Amino acid sequence: MSLLPRTAEEFSSADYWERFFKKRGDKSFEWYGDYNKLCGVLHKYIKIQHKVLVVGCGNSELSEQLYDVGYKQLTNIDISETVVTHMNQRNSERRPDLTFQKVDATETPYDDASFQAALDKGTLDAMASEEEGALARKMLTEVGRVLSVGGRYICITLAQESVIKLAVEHFVQLGWAVRLHCLLEESGIGENSFALPVFVLVCTKFRQPMPSPILEMCIGDDGTPIRLTQVSELLSTVREHQAYSVLKKRLRTGTDASSNVSLTLCHTKTGLPRYTLTVQDCAPGAKVPKSNHFAIFIVPQGSETAWLYSSSEGQKQLAASANFRRLVVVTMHRNQEYTDMQAVQSELSPMVMDLAPPAMPPNQQVPFLSVGGNLGWREEVSRGVSKLSGEYLVENVRGEDGELYRRLIFLSNTAIVQSESRLVSSVTASNSKKKNKKNVKATAAPISSSSLSVESGFLCLSYQEIMVAGLAMLETSPDKNNPVSVLLVGLGGGALAQFLRDFVPNVTVEAVELDPTVLEVATEWFGFRPDDRLTVTIGDGLERISALEKEGGRLFDVIMFDVDNKDSTVGMSGPPPAFVETAFLQKVYNLLTSRGIFILNLVCRNVALREGVLERVNALFPTILLKKIDEDVNEVLLCSRKEKKSPEAICNPPSLNQAARSLQNKLRFDGSGTSSPHIDIVESLKDLKLL
Repeated sequence: MSLLPRTAEEFSSADYWERFFKKRGDKSFEWYGDYNKLCGVLHKYIKIQHKVLVVGCGNSELSEQLYDVGYKQLTNIDISETVVTHMNQRNSERRPDLTFQKVDATETPYDDASFQAALDKGTLDAMASEEEGALARKMLTEVGRVLSVGGRYICITLAQESVIKLAVEHFVQLGWAVRLHCLLEESGIGENSFALPVFVLVCTKFRQPMPSPILEMCIGDDGTPIRLTQVSELLSTVREHQAYSVLKKRLRTGTDASSNVSLTLCHTKTGLPRYTLTVQDCAPGAKVPKSNHFAIFIVPQGSETAWLYSSSEGQKQLAASANFRRLVVVTMHRNQEYTDMQAVQSELSPMVMDLAPPAMPPNQQVPFLSVGGNLGWREEVSRGVSKLSGEYLVENVRGEDGELYRRLIFLSNTAIVQSESRLVSSVTASNSKKKNKKNVKATAAPISSSSLSVESGFLCLSYQEIMVAGLAMLETSPDKNNPVSVLLVGLGGGALAQFLRDFVPNVTVEAVELDPTVLEVATEWFGFRPDDRLTVTIGDGLERISALEKEGGRLFDVIMFDVDNKDSTVGMSGPPPAFVETAFLQKVYNLLTSRGIFILNLVCRNVALREGVLERVNALFPTILLKKIDEDVNEVLLCSRKEKKSPEAICNPPSLNQAARSLQNKLRFDGSGTSSPHIDIVESLKDLKLL
């Protein structure tokens, strides 16, 4: 490695290359690949009869190998006297017509249009750092001068961004066609291989400059060209291939159970994401059978947001249960068609082998794992754009339990389900009226959306069940003689708000929703129907609570926060930080009745942020019970205004269970008599922690 330059500028120095080749001696320098790696793309663009100028030939064997297969009109130039003398001596007997000349590539003695091809293996990379690229531009201009119309500049390069940008922009401005090949790596390359891929830039000279840029990208030496519209697109594609190559190098030379790396595979023609692959290695010391090197797990469509598949903790658990040295978790993207499991396996097989663990035996069978052997089912039923939240979609999916669900997803964060409701078919709904009839499970065949309706008595999200169960902390459970008023900030699909209205007796709910589009979606696709006991205020929850507190006179028995944070950089997915600042929490406290409860759905991965929230809430509310959601980030805070002098009255299991059973018994059928609540209040309040 001491022969490589200490600084990038040395690459363009004649003195450096003199020292380099004197140290190197007779050993050829094939940093960018040898003839076997390059011949496919070179033969594609250089014909036997072409006159070829080899720029910066060095002591590479490439010219000699081209000569041996029939290319007899090669003119090799280099800035190093040492290498030119050596190469002429080496070839004087075997290849008398193969000439090497000491010539500066920025100022050659050759006539205009005297060559049909110019071959550059690493010379552009070496010169681009000098004089802020001025030397390289001068060389490219000289290449353009000596090439005839239809001639090609063929540059073998590592495609450092500044280098490839310089060359591509230069030839685009001249109206040349530009095509870039990313050469595929040979299988079985080991630890000593170079991490970055090799690219071949092919620029074709036209008689008349092209009116609009011709930019193309090819994978391999004979891949189908993909047309691009801007230089920035080409540079972005190069970065992606380089990052993938570095990732492959990292994965095939070591394992790391503490981190899981992900990459997205896109459709070749459309460029749209098709698969996301997450690599998870087993923990050190795990007892893995010797033959269990590597496996691929296909996540069913519609299950990709589940904790087991979407969180790093869940993926570690999945890998541990699969019991392989390395597990690749594959999720499928929306707006893509997938025929069946066999088709997915065939499509992924050539790619996933790049991610195999080190020392995996050759020709090792790699099993594809899945849940139930199928791909799941997903159907998009609506798509639109919210001015506040961006693009969204409503989709029906089949859960791993066989039931159908409807979800609201904002495409700015597809890993989070904004709202979810269970669906029932018309057959299920009619059968539910009959005594002792259970829900009819969804069949494997797709079901028409027109025959599906939302099941109002079922809360899909565990934290919402706990929020409902939190009403048991009221001194007296809701009934016809004991009305309860609820202020709910965050409507979503309306499942929580409607459950409270439909099944909790004598309750009134005001839901505050910032985004009017969310209310429209809830009404059209989630069966949301407000009435005199369930009203919706469109506006900012911060402003609504501030206004209510300022007006005075109106108090609530329960205030619930179920609101997400649109700013993904904060580290707290919900609520937005302003909702849990001390001054605002004081307003919440002031709006509660003396028996009032504040219920907060907290979603926070940042430990410091979470501790700050708990500290501020604890400073205001005498008694706080906390319930962590199993296998999720969510935790629900049940905050009571009751004095701490008797916390046992709230958190003591016997008394709390009694209150929970009382609330459970008072939950009723909805007004239509077609649905009963599916919730276990006692179970939801188990394992509460007193803060």
